[in-house]
Amino acid sequence: MALWRAYQRALAVHPWKVQVLTAGSLMGLGDIISQQLVERRGLQEHQTGRTLTMVSLGCGFVGPVVGGWYRALDWLIPGTTKVDALKKMLLDQGGFAPCFLGCFLPLVGALNGLSAQDNWAKLRRIGCGPVRCCYLEFLPVLEGSPALGLAPLPALVVSRLALEPPGSASSKWARQLSRGSVALRT
Repeated sequence: MALWRAYQRALAVHPWKVQVLTAGSLMGLGDIISQQLVERRGLQEHQTGRTLTMVSLGCGFVGPVVGGWYRALDWLIPGTTKVDALKKMLLDQGGFAPCFLGCFLPLVGALNGLSAQDNWAKLRRIGCGPVRCCYLEFLPVLEGSPALGLAPLPALVVSRLALEPPGSASSKWARQLSRGSVALRT
């Protein structure tokens, strides 16, 4: 608990520095967890350069961009009501997320040594263009969120997501949802 209070004090005194360092630390920790627990590389096969790249990406891109965006978002939509939170979420996920992912994913590819052509081909192959990734971030809204008092969107609206390229995760999910084969949270 004392560590958390120290973090909060540092965040109050130096918000920009702490946000940047936090983003870099979390991205580095995430890469360590990925390599050790998911990929099961072990300490001998751990790719330290990859971890340092993720830390650098967090400190140099994610932290400043996301931190700056949330400051701008608080300036654009002041307030803390449920309606204000919904407005912020819609602007964040509908406007910022596609732009951020459109920059972040190619940057990661470039840092991994992909050429522009290879990077674009990979993004198309995995079916995760910025707009499609944004749909996945809208899932709580599409399914309805009791915390925000939202009802699920009508099948007609959701079925528009089925216009995604065949085989993409969002198009399969949207088709299932429009047929009623996906259980909605209640």
